[in-house]
Amino acid sequence: MQFQGKHIVIVGPAYPLRGGLASYNERLALELMQNNRITLLTFSLQYPQFLFPGESQLSADAKPENLTIDIALNSINPLNWISTGLKYKRLKPDLIIFRYWMPFFGPCFGTLARIIKRNKQTHIIAITDNIIPHEPRFFDKLFSRYFLSILDGALAMSKKVLDDLHNFPLRKPLPKMIYHAHPLYDNFGSGVNRIEACSRLQLDANKRYVLFFGFIRHYKGLDLMLHAMALLPKYLDDVVLIVAGEFYEDSKPYLSIISEKKLESRVELRTHFIPNSEVNLYFSVADLVAQPYRNATQSGVSQIAYHFELPMIITNVGGLSELVPHGQAGLVCEANAEALSLALTEIYKPGLLTHIRTQLATLKQQFSWVSLGKALESISEK
Repeated sequence: MQFQGKHIVIVGPAYPLRGGLASYNERLALELMQNNRITLLTFSLQYPQFLFPGESQLSADAKPENLTIDIALNSINPLNWISTGLKYKRLKPDLIIFRYWMPFFGPCFGTLARIIKRNKQTHIIAITDNIIPHEPRFFDKLFSRYFLSILDGALAMSKKVLDDLHNFPLRKPLPKMIYHAHPLYDNFGSGVNRIEACSRLQLDANKRYVLFFGFIRHYKGLDLMLHAMALLPKYLDDVVLIVAGEFYEDSKPYLSIISEKKLESRVELRTHFIPNSEVNLYFSVADLVAQPYRNATQSGVSQIAYHFELPMIITNVGGLSELVPHGQAGLVCEANAEALSLALTEIYKPGLLTHIRTQLATLKQQFSWVSLGKALESISEK
């Protein structure tokens, strides 16, 4: 049984903000609102613009229907943290669920939680994507400690993050900590006929496509994937890498690799933010998804691939292989160009992609939002 008759507040990105975190939080709200009153508390200012590496923080999609979204939180204004905290202290929700993915938000979230908790009624937990970020900074542990120390419990979306929670230097450990895998991203609609999807994206339907999806940073290993493409055997010349996502860092090193390795005809750059309305098109044209990460905890991209039953090639880092069993959901390899090239060559052997797709149809059933709701309820019980 999930929550019944509760007022639950989910704190984190939501419309009009864009991206995977907002999609996750909105999908979670839809799941929980079947039996409860749900408020999404999101940011009026998430990042100062000079700290945001993308083109825009705002969504171009339509506002989600039937969701109550309070656009009230300013991540860098302590006066706002106090006023928002006092507002929700008075409202006395039964549960606050913070979405914690970056220590930058530790001071804001930690202050908000401390004020709300003074009403001696609201239980406060967190869904944690990362405790130690992929690109660490000197203030990370201090900010995370400030936030984590006020929680009544936490859910980690990878076993690596659960280990980080257990090992994090708090004065006293959190009362409850559990692991639950990232549920399916099933909110992007169904797959589209491949020929139609290629036409809508202006892609050659005679080519075979490998998809690199999501924003581009060094730890995601796009450079390794480009070098791997240059190592493919001649008979895979019709395999093209689609890069679908914004550069969150300088694009020049990647463009230099494409030029030096003469990959212009082997790489399709769609390096802008991909709106929700186009996600199913990219996952419909591709044969597989490549996640050549140098380090990772878990990845929402894997859960989109599961939804569309799209095989994956992932690197054996962090928590990625927890969700992608080798030979069943895809292939797992080491994080270098040679290993990635061998994995690509292997997965295109006759019949393997079809075999993996069959396995994915069964495997994806374990990643349910109902199960996540039950896990959150188990943490929130006082």
